[in-house]
Amino acid sequence: MPFLPVFLWTDILIFILLAVITAGIFYLRSKPHLRAPWVMVMQRKRGVISVIILLSYVTIGFLDSLHFRVALASADNNQQHYSTEVLSVLDWMVSPIRTQVEKTYSAPLATRLFVKEMQVVKGGQLEYSHPRLEYAAQHLTSETEKWADVRNIVLKSTFASITFIVLLIALYIVYRKLRYQHALLTELKRLMHGQSDYPVRTFYLMIFLLVWISVTLVMLSQYYHVFGTDKVGQSVLYQALKSVRTGLAIGTLTTLIMLPLAIFLGISAGYFRGWIDDVIQYIYTTLNSIPGVLLIAAAVLMLQVYMNTNPDHFATIAERADMRLLFLCLILGVTSWTGLCRILRGETLKLREAEYVLAARSLGASNFSILHRHILPNLMHIVLITVVLDFSGLVLAEAVLSYVGVGVDPSMISWGNMINSARLEMAREPVVWWSLTAAFISMFILVLAANLFADVVRDAFDPRMQGAR
Repeated sequence: MPFLPVFLWTDILIFILLAVITAGIFYLRSKPHLRAPWVMVMQRKRGVISVIILLSYVTIGFLDSLHFRVALASADNNQQHYSTEVLSVLDWMVSPIRTQVEKTYSAPLATRLFVKEMQVVKGGQLEYSHPRLEYAAQHLTSETEKWADVRNIVLKSTFASITFIVLLIALYIVYRKLRYQHALLTELKRLMHGQSDYPVRTFYLMIFLLVWISVTLVMLSQYYHVFGTDKVGQSVLYQALKSVRTGLAIGTLTTLIMLPLAIFLGISAGYFRGWIDDVIQYIYTTLNSIPGVLLIAAAVLMLQVYMNTNPDHFATIAERADMRLLFLCLILGVTSWTGLCRILRGETLKLREAEYVLAARSLGASNFSILHRHILPNLMHIVLITVVLDFSGLVLAEAVLSYVGVGVDPSMISWGNMINSARLEMAREPVVWWSLTAAFISMFILVLAANLFADVVRDAFDPRMQGAR
């Protein structure tokens, strides 16, 4: 085989999570009362915008979760050997910006290195100046041509994006005509005036922006380092893309670990009360009394000692870094379930006294049936909103933990490690600002989209807000 598939633990958990979400979508489609709130989410402009942004991040994270090892050329035909470097489909797709490594720092869209070096010029003279980059802007005969070249590339990408969105709209109009037997002009006017139950114009505008940004970055990356390079000459754009999977893994896998604990213990404490409530309250009160950062630091450092004393348990550096990421998700999940548990306990105390619950109990329904049919469904909107908000907090927590040195493995690219490496860069003169800026923008867009999505979901599941548009 030309490559050997590699399944890391976090890859497997991500695939399981995506499968569960896909199955949940099909289940919701078959239940009109469950589908109605989600239809309302997609009828809001903020919902469409946030969903498209989140799906773009999920796509990048999924492509970066398909790992493999490349086959090596070998004289032994009986046994195939593979590289110890674990790559992903995303690495393969962005090979140029991954492999074109410069000597050191270079600014965004620069043609020369950021630092001066002593170099030999024509005539054998020594000159202390900024040397030309090895890979970027090699097609230019003069540096004065750079901005004209960048402008031409942006114009070409804009034209290609407009062409794509026009074709997409044309296909949509033709589809509407064939399905509803309307005139093409009527469908076009309907689209332009926004006469639809869904914000179609917002959808196409977001698709255009997404395509335009993607095509522009692809075309510019063939000739320039769009976001510059870091201290070792690696593309900052590549680092920002690789950090997406780490941020999503921290947010989603930690939530996957935290949810069962929070739901089971919170509902049990509120419904059964008595000594069960006392024990559960004692557990989360004690856990909340322990400083979270110290607990996480102690757990991560113990894992680090184990990995250092047992290096033969990890075949590649990627497996070692993945184990630390998984353990970090586990310890974050164990320490972050208490807030949702307390909320669910309070809501369950209120719901257990509701008339329909009392009626079900008087008719002889079992506790399991009451919890499954009456309590849990009426708590799911709280669970969903809290999960989305906690996701944003966990993405930011990874950046903070990596900054203080107890986050993901230093060999794993993440927004936290980018910010951590930017500490000394911000103290330079002149300042190397692009690594911190790229990490901030990437993280800001993801967290903002998640918060907007949470707001729309809250409004859709709140009966008092369903009449407001």
